Amino acid sequence: MSKSHRGKGIHELVAHGRGVCGRCKKNNIKILYEQEINGEKAKICKYCKAAIKNGKPVTL
Repeated sequence: MSKSHRGKGIHELVAHGRGVCGRCKKNNIKILYEQEINGEKAKICKYCKAAIKNGKPVTL
């Protein structure tokens, strides 16, 4: 059975949720998570979210 509603929420975002990650600076990647980095709110990708969760240092 197909999953017709998968990703429906990101289609309403600007550029379908894609942009530049605030941590790793990758371009045209899905930036769906908001994280506080050095006292500022930044949108980050899921790879950086997992790295922060697993204890990798946050560097800019």
